[in-house]
Amino acid sequence: MKPEVIQPDGWQQALGYSNGMLMPDGTLHVGGQIGWDGNKVFATGGFIPQMEQALQNIADIVRAAGGDVSDVGRLTWFVKDKAEYMAHQREVGRVYRRIFGKHFPAMSMVVVNDLVEDEALVEIEATAFIRRG
Repeated sequence: MKPEVIQPDGWQQALGYSNGMLMPDGTLHVGGQIGWDGNKVFATGGFIPQMEQALQNIADIVRAAGGDVSDVGRLTWFVKDKAEYMAHQREVGRVYRRIFGKHFPAMSMVVVNDLVEDEALVEIEATAFIRRG
């Protein structure tokens, strides 16, 4: 069996990568999600709206694979501005809980110099395990 490409309905096709790859063993690898929606339109308003959109994108991909956010086992955050992330901790928590509830997978945050899309302030990737059958 080969990996299955996971693409939420209605999203523009990713170019040069896949948003999600579901492996035969049920492991779902979610490519780095940034603060744009399925039509590649960025959320306006800065870090928090982009973070919310990136997390929502992950949730949408996991659901498209037949799972739920509670199936996510790992999140890796890439942020361009650590000070901005730290200054908005309460908002980060509120937005996170709105999408992921009280499910807290293993997480890492990496501060990066830049991201591929100039407008992106955050990128988040995930790994989940989807139980089928």
